[in-house]
Amino acid sequence: MTLLVLAVALLGLLIGSFLNVVVHRVPRGESVASPPSACPGCHAPIRARDNIPVLSWLLLKGRCRNCGIRISARYPLVELGTAALFAVMAVRFGYDWALVAYLYLAAVGLALALIDLDCKRLPDVLTLPSYPVAAVLLGTAALLGSDSGDLLTALLGGLAMFALYFALCFAYPAGMGFGDVKLAGVLGMYLGWLGWGPWAVGLFLGFFLGGAFGIGLILVKRGGRKTAVPFGPFMLLGVLIAVLAGTELASGYADLTGL
Repeated sequence: MTLLVLAVALLGLLIGSFLNVVVHRVPRGESVASPPSACPGCHAPIRARDNIPVLSWLLLKGRCRNCGIRISARYPLVELGTAALFAVMAVRFGYDWALVAYLYLAAVGLALALIDLDCKRLPDVLTLPSYPVAAVLLGTAALLGSDSGDLLTALLGGLAMFALYFALCFAYPAGMGFGDVKLAGVLGMYLGWLGWGPWAVGLFLGFFLGGAFGIGLILVKRGGRKTAVPFGPFMLLGVLIAVLAGTELASGYADLTGL
């Protein structure tokens, strides 16, 4: 297990480096494949030796080798964050085939959360392809004998969460964007795979965390009831907690309430 976690964390560092490109270029409608990464100051292409996740940033002391412009600490933090997410998914699923599906969720989820924080939108180019990707990866896991979840429940969970968010958006369009609705169907699939308990926990936590943040803004006088707050990051954080501990939280709630 230790070897798996280390290998997956290393993969996360590499994927995190790519996610920095995705987060920067996708909102601008630019290709993530070309041109190669370059310094935003002098536009010099980033050399291979200066593109090693985290390490290059540390060795360069957070500055461009050519022009000396400061490079945001966000780049290594995204790489470390991706590695950490990948590692906890490896601990959660081990050698289960479903791990591949949840690594994809961790990667695309982090990219979507950062873009939503930056631009207050969830790009279709990331959200919509996640439906077939989730179906294929979870379906493959089911065919290969994964015992961590159920494909039918995943599909029903995705449909149910999409329908719920669609209804909320239709009833109060000012309070929720349709990007959140499209993301909800994807997240519902991943939660549904784990069962209806984690599904309910993830759904509840998204609204709870988003609501708590909004109330916090009002209390510290940084916003009001009409302040626009990106909801995607809270949806994704709620799902992360539910994936890691949703079964236990659902069981604890059932024991507490006698349900």
